[in-house]
Amino acid sequence: MFNYTYANPEMFYLLLGLIPLIAWYIFRQKKFSASLQISTTKGFSGAPKTWKHYLRHLIFVTRVLVLALLVVIMARPQSSENWENQQTEGIDIVMALDVSTSMLARDLKPDRLEAAKDVATQFIAGRPYDRIGLVVFAGESFTQCPLTTDHAVVTNLLRETQTGILEDGTAIGNGLATSVNRLKESSAVSRVVILLTDGENNRGEIPPLTAAEIAKTFGIRVYTIGVGTEGTAPYPVQTNFGTRIQQVQVKIDEETLQSIANTTDGEYFRATDNEKLKQIYEQIDQLEKSKIEVKEFSRKQEEFQPFAWAALALLILGLLLKFSVFRNIP
Repeated sequence: MFNYTYANPEMFYLLLGLIPLIAWYIFRQKKFSASLQISTTKGFSGAPKTWKHYLRHLIFVTRVLVLALLVVIMARPQSSENWENQQTEGIDIVMALDVSTSMLARDLKPDRLEAAKDVATQFIAGRPYDRIGLVVFAGESFTQCPLTTDHAVVTNLLRETQTGILEDGTAIGNGLATSVNRLKESSAVSRVVILLTDGENNRGEIPPLTAAEIAKTFGIRVYTIGVGTEGTAPYPVQTNFGTRIQQVQVKIDEETLQSIANTTDGEYFRATDNEKLKQIYEQIDQLEKSKIEVKEFSRKQEEFQPFAWAALALLILGLLLKFSVFRNIP
């Protein structure tokens, strides 16, 4: 009882109500008079006293104890030494997603952008303890969602991401620089950018390798993903007769993406189909699974059950004694 903390300690003031109850019982015993009066009890003074004489107050004691235990239960005893260890990954991740019109190519199903969004959504769902942000880029870059632990928000914004929201082109350097800007003030032990693109850097003011050096300066690791088949890919083209599928040349600057990854101690991956893209995200997920901190916290647990069982046992005992051993005869 004394090793617990109590959510409602003020309930213990109710124990003061037992004092007048006990006083009344003692006063009642002293004033109790027999229904059969005799001139003297000296003739019974030598008679032996049975165990019933010594235990005649037991019923009242059980009632008082039951009331006391009910007060303890209302005070809500809680364990204060129930410590748990929680491991946290302490990782902040920014997902930089290319939303240029070339992401509409259909070498991945239903197209590159939708495939990337689907796999990224699964990746987010598998990392409940990380802060995750979203940066989109085409000819310019934009922070779609800052770092947050509210993964439902990130997922919804990711699903709403479409081509055409930014000026067309592929500004890899700008996209990476914006991602780095979101992570540079982070206090997380591990900071990561996952950059997915399907083209060559042809826009933007910041060269990709310059952005990579900035990321390296802040200790940010970059995983780069080049998405698209080798050679050519089917691409939807609007004509006067509707949408037609044409084969277009796939141009991915793998050398630059590899250099970005090497500079920042990350890795470069090439996704040529949906399954390969999924495997890449699974591999990144495993690479960033190391536990780096153990946090202890106290979890309060309700501990009223022993007191409730004790009160119930005493209540039953009192009733059994009243209607058996100490039964009153009318």
